[in-house]
Amino acid sequence: MPDDALIHDPKGGMARLREIMRRLRDPETGCPWDIEQDFGTIAPYTIEEAYEVADAIEREAWDELRDELGDLLFQSVFHAQIAEDRGLFDFEDVANAIADKMVERHPHVFGAESRDKSAEQQTRDWEAVKAAERAAKAQTGVLDGVAVGLPALLRAMKLQKRAARVGFDWPETTQVLDKIVEEAGELTEAAQDLPQDKIEEEMGDLLFVMANLARHLKVDPEQALRRANAKFVRRFTRIEALLAEAGRRPEDSTLEEMDGLWNRAKVEER
Repeated sequence: MPDDALIHDPKGGMARLREIMRRLRDPETGCPWDIEQDFGTIAPYTIEEAYEVADAIEREAWDELRDELGDLLFQSVFHAQIAEDRGLFDFEDVANAIADKMVERHPHVFGAESRDKSAEQQTRDWEAVKAAERAAKAQTGVLDGVAVGLPALLRAMKLQKRAARVGFDWPETTQVLDKIVEEAGELTEAAQDLPQDKIEEEMGDLLFVMANLARHLKVDPEQALRRANAKFVRRFTRIEALLAEAGRRPEDSTLEEMDGLWNRAKVEER
C-alpha cells in the first residue's frame, strides 16, 4: 500500500523524500517522465543543481541555499532509486559507502592517530589514502581517476595538481607567468593566419596555463571567473540603468559612451 501519510507529513524528512522518489518511479502509477529517466539523462540536472548551490553560496542567499541543497539532495536520491530499480545498489548503500570513506580518511578523528598535526600534513595523509584507494581500483597512472566530466578549468587544476605531486611543476610562479606570455604570443600568431582548430588549440593552451597560475596563487579559477561574471553583469546592468534614465538603450549608444558609463559604475562600487 502506498504510504500517503508519510508523503504528506511535513516532518517526514529523508524517509518522506525517498518514498516520494519511489512513487515517482513506480512503473504502474508513477510519473511518465520520471520513469523514463536514466543515469545519463539525469546527470546534466545534477551538475546544474551543484552549480546553483555554488551560486547561492556566492550570493550569500541562505534561504535559497536551503532550497538548492534540497534540489541537489533530490538528485542523489533520484540516482540511487534508478540504481535500486536496476538491482545495482540502493540509497543505504550510498550513505554507508560515503560514511565508510569518511571514517577511513579521518583516522585522526575516528581512529587511533593523533590530531596533533598541521593541516598540510593532514592533506598529505588524505592524498596518500586516496592514492591507495586508486591503486586498489587498478588506477596506477598519476592522472588516473580525474573525472573527464568535470568543468574544464577544474579538471585542468586537478590534472596539474596530480602532476605536481611527482615533481612535474614549475617551482616559481614567475615561470608560469613567462609561459602565459609565450602562449599568448602563440595565440596571437595563430589568430592571424591559421585555421580555426589551431586557434582553438592555442586558446586551450593559454587557458590551461592560466589554470596553472591560479593553482600557484592558491586561487579557485572557477570561483574567480564566477565573481568576474557577476561583476560584469552588475556593471553592465548599471550601464543599462543609466541609459534608461535618458530614455535610451545600449543599442542606441556608442562604445565610447558605454565605456565611460562602465568606468562610472566602477567608481560607484568603490
